[in-house]
Amino acid sequence: MTLLELHRIGHSYFGRSVLSGIGLTIGAGEVVALVGPSGSGKSTIAHIAAGLIEPSEGRVLRRYRRHAMVFQEPRLMPWATVARNIGFPLRRAPRARIEAAAQRAGLMPEDLDRYPVELSGGMRQRAAIARALIAEPDFLYFDEPFTALDVALKRRMQDLVIAAAGAARFAALFITHDLMEAIRISHRILVLDAQGRGIAGTRVLPGVPGGRDDAEVFALRQDLLRTDPLFAHIHDIDERARP
Repeated sequence: MTLLELHRIGHSYFGRSVLSGIGLTIGAGEVVALVGPSGSGKSTIAHIAAGLIEPSEGRVLRRYRRHAMVFQEPRLMPWATVARNIGFPLRRAPRARIEAAAQRAGLMPEDLDRYPVELSGGMRQRAAIARALIAEPDFLYFDEPFTALDVALKRRMQDLVIAAAGAARFAALFITHDLMEAIRISHRILVLDAQGRGIAGTRVLPGVPGGRDDAEVFALRQDLLRTDPLFAHIHDIDERARP
């Protein structure tokens, strides 16, 4: 069953077209990574798909029950405890449900009564993931959530997403500029055209997320970069980056 469809999505800022002809589908339980050059409009696509931005043209079909989003910044309320931040989507979330979501994100019970300022960057992002999981969504959007983390911590966060997706069977659109990350966490990779003019192509990955060891992930990355023209420009940078 298809949970998300984008049909010929276009978008403009101040009269300048930043996206055109964007089309994609994501099925139930499928984690799809969207990669492309910096500034090509990846985050804008996620925001349109999630309903945070209205497209200038095209349509979005959402067939899931409930979605949540994890942003690049944790976006926690600084005046609220970790528990209150996690429980915010449910307004009056039972403590047991907050603790269960926190545990799934790798937080300890003693972390829940602390404030965001008392947490490390990784723990703040765990709290943001727990906040997304507490409502038990069947679709998640990840907008480059681990960009600011160091390599070791980024890997732990990726493993958390892989485990959560496997346990809860949610579908996801994962925005990233890191091809290694895309290969680790997804079933399929979409590559956005460098100028935001549609999806340039898609590649189905062998195996399943969490089932590829480090050697396989690295070999896949090298093979895609060296032999697949679809990935030739994904590390380009547009200094006039789109929103």
